[in-house]
Amino acid sequence: MSQAYILVLYYSRHGATAEMAKTIALGVERETGMEARLRTVPAVSALCEATEPDIPAEGAIYCSEEDLRNCAGLILGSPTRFGNMAAPLKYFIDGTSALWLTGALIDKPAAAFTSTSSLHGGQESTLLSMLLPLLHHGMVYCGIPYSESALMRTSSGGTPYGASHHSGADNDRSISSDEQALCMALGQRVARLAGRLQGDIS
Repeated sequence: MSQAYILVLYYSRHGATAEMAKTIALGVERETGMEARLRTVPAVSALCEATEPDIPAEGAIYCSEEDLRNCAGLILGSPTRFGNMAAPLKYFIDGTSALWLTGALIDKPAAAFTSTSSLHGGQESTLLSMLLPLLHHGMVYCGIPYSESALMRTSSGGTPYGASHHSGADNDRSISSDEQALCMALGQRVARLAGRLQGDIS
């Protein structure tokens, strides 16, 4: 039997969301018996002729329906686009009707993370926009509890709705120690809950 994994599925334009995904994956793998599987989605284009290569030149490979179907839990990540998730991630999620019809994701834990260039640029609304399709899939949404002390200290990213990062107008702000701690905590929490829901981990 293959090892249970948490799917960390994200879209990243300038790299900040990808860095968050890697940090969340480290948190996932703190939990015994859980693997983190990093996956991304291709960009979308208004040009009908435009296509993306089957394998990205760098970073995580593209997510397949099987990656999603067989995960023990899901953590979605996207930069903020006018207070909403980015179009490439939305486009991918819009194509998951077959999983919805079969109930493949019901009762699996899920969470979300985001990066914004401005401090009040829609972090929480973006996280909530990612929550909606997860609820439609019957997933169990988990945020970050206030028992995580970094949630009370942070002066940039970090919300009870999920992990977040303030990347700055030029995307040159690195992930702060508090943001990093919250990313790790979110990954570990989803992995822990997934194990408990599967009955494999106490």
